[in-house]
Amino acid sequence: MQLENKVAFVTGAGSGIGKDAAILMAQEGAKVAILSRTEKQLKEVAAEIEQKGSEALIITGDVSDPKTMEDAVQQIVNRWGRLDIVVANAGINGVWASIEELTPEDWDATLGINLKGTFLTIKYAAPYLKKQGGAVVVVSSVNGTRMFSNTGATAYSASKAGQLAMTKMLAPELAPYKVRINCICPGWIATEIGENTDRRGIEKIKWPVQYPEGMIPLTGKKPGTVDQTSQLILFLVSEASSHITGTELWIDGGQSLVQG
Repeated sequence: MQLENKVAFVTGAGSGIGKDAAILMAQEGAKVAILSRTEKQLKEVAAEIEQKGSEALIITGDVSDPKTMEDAVQQIVNRWGRLDIVVANAGINGVWASIEELTPEDWDATLGINLKGTFLTIKYAAPYLKKQGGAVVVVSSVNGTRMFSNTGATAYSASKAGQLAMTKMLAPELAPYKVRINCICPGWIATEIGENTDRRGIEKIKWPVQYPEGMIPLTGKKPGTVDQTSQLILFLVSEASSHITGTELWIDGGQSLVQG
């Protein structure tokens, strides 16, 4: 098993990419702390982790709250005595609207969870990762990194661009401690996040571009899967990527090259 004796922390682990990554890492031998705002979902994920023969620690909370995140990391260390892997995955699409309709509160909500949440997750984990080395994966997006055609996604794209910049800034800072940090940028992946997007009149401001054959060169009209994404995360936290840090990897079937 690739992650035997390792301890992992996954935020946004109640569903989608976070859930699948947590379960896959457990299958590969890691003990996994899972954080989300929904305890019911976490209990279901924990049960699947335990079915894989590993251990799970359920932590409920908001990634944008400093005390919550500091306490979360402390719970992990108190339970298992170490922390080796962090997957900063928690995020929301938030409000997509014209710049006039996007409110300061909308902006703060999206940047708070997506960007501040990533900062807090890494900030409080870093002292423990430094003790023996480790790996961080930040889950960003094609939006704000290589694709800018989702008109109205200003707050979301800014948060995702910020995550990539943070990854690159932290890579040389953490490297002397043998801590690697990389960023993945998924395109259209079959998850529930799109259902929670608050779209406000964006059809009025979007360019009327159509893709009759589909927008993903590799698959046409078929999205990627959470399994494909979690396999990439597993690669980046394993020894198979031991010389990779500060790097962004797009996992979008070529979507951002066509739709950028």
